[in-house]
Amino acid sequence: MALRNIAIIAHVDHGKTTLIDVLLKQSGSFRDNQRVEERAMDSNDLERERGITILAKVTSVNWKDTHINIVDTPGHADFGGEVERILNMVDGAIILVDAAEGPMPQTKFVLGKALKIGLKPIVAINKIDKSDERHEEVLDEIFDLFVSLDANEEQLDFKVLYGSAKQGWMAEEPTGPQESMSPLLDMVLDHVEEPHVEEGPFRMLATTIESNPFLGRILTGRVLSGSIKPNDAVHALSNDGKIIERGRISKVLSFKGLEREPVEEANAGDIVAISGLVTATVADTIAAPGVTEALQAQPIDPPTLSMAFRVNDGPLAGQEGDKVQSRVIRDRLFAEAEGNVALKVSDGEEGDGDSYEVAGRGELLLSVLIETMRREGFELCLGRPKVVYREIDGQRYEPIEEVIIDVDEEFSGPVVQKLAERKGDLIEMKPSGGGRTRLVFHVPTRGLIGYQPELLSDTRGTAIFNRVFHEYAPYRGKMQGRRTGVLISNGTGKSVAFAMFNLEDRGPMIIEPGVDVYEGMIVGEHSRGNDLEVNVLKGKQLTNMRASGKDEAVKLTTPKKMSLEQALSYIADDEYVEVTPKSIRIRKIMLDPHDRKRASRAAAKTG
Repeated sequence: MALRNIAIIAHVDHGKTTLIDVLLKQSGSFRDNQRVEERAMDSNDLERERGITILAKVTSVNWKDTHINIVDTPGHADFGGEVERILNMVDGAIILVDAAEGPMPQTKFVLGKALKIGLKPIVAINKIDKSDERHEEVLDEIFDLFVSLDANEEQLDFKVLYGSAKQGWMAEEPTGPQESMSPLLDMVLDHVEEPHVEEGPFRMLATTIESNPFLGRILTGRVLSGSIKPNDAVHALSNDGKIIERGRISKVLSFKGLEREPVEEANAGDIVAISGLVTATVADTIAAPGVTEALQAQPIDPPTLSMAFRVNDGPLAGQEGDKVQSRVIRDRLFAEAEGNVALKVSDGEEGDGDSYEVAGRGELLLSVLIETMRREGFELCLGRPKVVYREIDGQRYEPIEEVIIDVDEEFSGPVVQKLAERKGDLIEMKPSGGGRTRLVFHVPTRGLIGYQPELLSDTRGTAIFNRVFHEYAPYRGKMQGRRTGVLISNGTGKSVAFAMFNLEDRGPMIIEPGVDVYEGMIVGEHSRGNDLEVNVLKGKQLTNMRASGKDEAVKLTTPKKMSLEQALSYIADDEYVEVTPKSIRIRKIMLDPHDRKRASRAAAKTG
């Protein structure tokens, strides 16, 4: 059977996973009576909840006697480490672009990587059925994007299809015929080359890794040369050619629809998953025993943001989670770094064994890791995200991101002003249709920490915010931090509605009545610039004298409850976010008020 390997790459929410659903259904991968969930490829709970693809996954369809392996890639640049690796496995790509939004930062990010390694993409303009579609302008924007990314003449002569993944059709003309996905699958057969196969013994570059309770470590990659059968002897080589381990293959799995099926033999060109090795990981070469030279993996862009993960040492530690020891946290973080090449884990600055520094591509990548650990029963204290600086020729350089914001025209002023305060440069400002404006900025990564909640507040929730790493540039100087102080609990117990009602003029609360609080925990936002210790435990004095006025039920303003991302972006340098399976709390690093005063006096002297 003939073979093709393709990747589908697109920006978040441009319809990539829906397109794969339709391809699987129309190619006969499912039985007629088989019940299949929507967005079948998003198998992870967090992927379903957030509506984004986090992990790259492989599926396949059979079409006209050809086996087509399809790789679903994450659309968010924070998970770019996944994208860079999987492009090694494929010979073609489908670039999916929204007919209204046009190419976005993540499209640019992934397309740049695909063009660099010589892929010739097929462009599919999706969601042509939307009332605000503008396919002609979008096609021009895509062509301009190819030119700006130094595409060669062959790549610039790309094929274009129009359609609606939701309605299940693609065609060479925007008007149709609106029948099926056949034109897209036929175009893949005609314009994507057969896999490049090299001569020689078995070699494969491990591209993704996962753990299975029955098979152990499963490594997925493309067989570059030779063939592999169960029980074959292999060894794993690191990038520099050193042998990491020797072993035998226990299972060779091929992809068929959403399932993986054991096969007796896999040949060069096919994408397969193998099990049987215990140490080999992503970017290692799995090869026959005679091979001594490792395959070169694509270089991965370095992390731009780091965060301290600490043991939870608060007064409520261990009450909601069962994984609280530093050893367990360490093992989990290093296991994650093994499979996710965009993450770097190291021991913390304190050197006490209770703190670990985790560096990644962005806030979303780190918050997804934290949310996953939280659901597994971990308790953690998290420090404020910090950017990863570089020293170049004795000068400090910092990461700069390209930010694209689509916003109603009336709100563009506050957005430009806020990002200018955060050392951002306005690069482009143009109308994007429907009374909206598209703003393009280059902003330091540290200026974007905590900006998204502020943006939504400034634009009444109407702005669409996208960002992607642009470059390292000289340090842009000091930036103003959070402008308000916080309200700190001065005691331990349960919060009381009466006390919180009397504190409302001090600033909005971030906790509800009846929750456990402790000394040093942050319970609200102060309306002024300084921190204030408050008593949220004080109940109403009860006497046997009847009050002259009629008692009324206390009506509290709804508290500003923070999500994990909001809490991480809100905290200052002297604060932690405490994360447990059931709660997200914000606290001061030093819980005792006397310790905080001593530390601030010492800082004032040295500063």
